[in-house]
Amino acid sequence: MQYKVKKDYGEYNVKIEDDLLRKLAAISNGDVRTALNGLEVAVLTTKMQSDGYIHITEEDIQNSIQDRKAIFDKNGEAHYDNISAFIKSMRGSDPDAVLFYLARAIAGGEDPMFLARRIVICASEDVGLANPNALVIANNAMQAVHMVGMPEARIILAEAAVYVANSPKSNSTYMGIDKALQDVKNKETGEVPMHLRNAPIEQMQDLGYSKGYLYPHEFPGNYVKQQYLPDIMQGTTYYHAGENDQLKINPNKLEKNT
Repeated sequence: MQYKVKKDYGEYNVKIEDDLLRKLAAISNGDVRTALNGLEVAVLTTKMQSDGYIHITEEDIQNSIQDRKAIFDKNGEAHYDNISAFIKSMRGSDPDAVLFYLARAIAGGEDPMFLARRIVICASEDVGLANPNALVIANNAMQAVHMVGMPEARIILAEAAVYVANSPKSNSTYMGIDKALQDVKNKETGEVPMHLRNAPIEQMQDLGYSKGYLYPHEFPGNYVKQQYLPDIMQGTTYYHAGENDQLKINPNKLEKNT
């Protein structure tokens, strides 16, 4: 008896004998994830025959399990080394290394959604405002990987990872938010200025809530200089625009409308 597998492999039609599936289970030592990953590698590395099916043989299964173990053990040090190299290659703008380590991860049975999340993080942490579109592409790629699944998801992952690698880099917002969090957790940061506070009732207005607030859209260029940080935090700078940043204007430093 043979099986026709469609669900997990998109348009690929797969046939495999029952006794071969039992051997696959034995080789995998009862680990379902290892068995499924081995089957996936076998499907991805075996050519489709003229009848439109991928016929998985015992040799295909043996090779797929061996190839997977040769690449990395998902619970071992090599797994973390490979993922680290993948991320650092994106950060370092080397698309060839990115594709190499991505291929190792895919062939090793890595969860494609795990890889997609790493790309999203890199797009935010390392590309940032130097190319905000990188985060849009990475996030869309993650959704597409979730909807499409393997093996086609490899193309989506590659496209997003190479885009991130080729993008200019800036970690300005990453560094800025971490510095702000350190201050909030470890310092006396004062109170929100009264003119920035909400005043939903008249009694609060009588106490000075919202009094003196300047609505930026009522001024030329939609900007007016006023205090935003608490008194004790005045002069603190968290956002330092790098050479590759698109958003280099810090409104608190402008001298308009003074």
